[in-house]
Amino acid sequence: MDSNILEMRGISMYFPGIKALDGVDLSVRPGEVHALIGENGAGKSTLVKVLTGLYKPTAGTILFEGAERRFATTVDAQETGIVAIHQEPIMFPDLSVAENVFSGHMLRRKGLALLDWPAMRAKTRELCARIELDVNPDSMVSELSVAQRHMVGIARALSMNARLVIMDEPTSALSIRETEDLFKIIRQLRDAGTAILFISHKFDELFAIASSYTVLRDGRLVGSGDMREATVDSLVRMMAGRELGQMFPKRQATIGETVLEVRDFSSGRSFKDVSFSLRRGEILGFFGLVGAGRSEIMKSLLGLDPLDSGEMSLNGAKVRFSSPSAALAQGVAYVPEDRQSQGLVLQMGIDHNICLPQTARLAAGGFVAAKAEAALAREYGGKMEIRAAGWDEAAMNLSGGNQQKVVLAKWLATKPRVLILDEPTKGIDVGTKAAVHEFMSQLAAEGMAIIMISSELPEIMGMADRVAVMHEGRLVAVMDRADASEESILKAATGAAGEAA
Repeated sequence: MDSNILEMRGISMYFPGIKALDGVDLSVRPGEVHALIGENGAGKSTLVKVLTGLYKPTAGTILFEGAERRFATTVDAQETGIVAIHQEPIMFPDLSVAENVFSGHMLRRKGLALLDWPAMRAKTRELCARIELDVNPDSMVSELSVAQRHMVGIARALSMNARLVIMDEPTSALSIRETEDLFKIIRQLRDAGTAILFISHKFDELFAIASSYTVLRDGRLVGSGDMREATVDSLVRMMAGRELGQMFPKRQATIGETVLEVRDFSSGRSFKDVSFSLRRGEILGFFGLVGAGRSEIMKSLLGLDPLDSGEMSLNGAKVRFSSPSAALAQGVAYVPEDRQSQGLVLQMGIDHNICLPQTARLAAGGFVAAKAEAALAREYGGKMEIRAAGWDEAAMNLSGGNQQKVVLAKWLATKPRVLILDEPTKGIDVGTKAAVHEFMSQLAAEGMAIIMISSELPEIMGMADRVAVMHEGRLVAVMDRADASEESILKAATGAAGEAA
């Protein structure tokens, strides 16, 4: 095996009052996919920022291709051959594919200051063909899908002759087919000698694509090795200091009367003739492949999206919500999948975000009562164990897991009778997932009725009392927990089981 292309030795990073990294070592070989694993707050992002020149380490040494390196800026790291592709691809939507590929390192005509557009278009076309991306170099990035934007990011890395590519949660917004396509490209890069540092919370992806791993916890290195010798349970123990079985702390709940009933919901091509019920103390899991219509049903239920036909009853009385605020007034709360753009005001503090839906109730004489707001934030922020310097810290400064906890705290503070959770643990680590699952289980045990939309089968299997399976806009199966298996759920979700609801 070749020698290491990257060696980070004894990397430490201190901020005022915080030791973000404490003597971390990381080694990556050329032509391998190396998984960087850890909970939110474990130090992964800080380590990547040190590696890409955003942070200067407090202590430690970086060697790249055998030479010691000190990166003053991200440009220094890129010129050395280290390029990062982030979870949300950083693109200029109003510029073309070619302009994005060569952003920051435009080609110029020899001896002239003029940009060489023909050369950049031709090179972009060549790079896109190499990764099987069928787009016009002159197309606007705003016209591309999320998956295509990730591919443009890879083309950009190739245009800079990247020898180490960092991929941070690259599949979080991709379908199963798009993920398979991305993995095909990653394997091509690997086989060509490019080193990949791969960050993901999804264990199936880690075992499918990575050959080695490094695990961080609380800013320290806790384990590294060959993925073939690792198991999910061993990685979970290293990441979170807990057993795998503790990730789904499902409590026994008394299932009561029907709280919500949906009959014959239809909306254009999104979904058709969907009927289901939700009972007190129940967690009803909704599963389906991307585009199956799960989220669209809930958005129509809440008045966010149009509904062509169908009716709904809440506690036995017919209702029709014109907006999420109208639903909330009757005790139905919705936690959206996109927590950053739909669930939070990122510039606001934790306290203001938690109290936002109840501003009118907390206001006195036209002004929000600061003491009441602080008490509410303290109560529900404390229940969710949000980690922050203070309740006034801006949401944008929090980790993904803590942002999710703020969103949950915000809606739980309204004390709903029905809670709809759309991908409640998307993009968060196993420790935070366990905390969210524990809280969900507790709420159900207290009598709350919960709908949980999830793309993760282990989560569905571990937390749902019943499983509703969607396929191409139709509800094709509703299974009791005792009868549901991964095979039966996947068969229904892919249409292999036939349309028998």
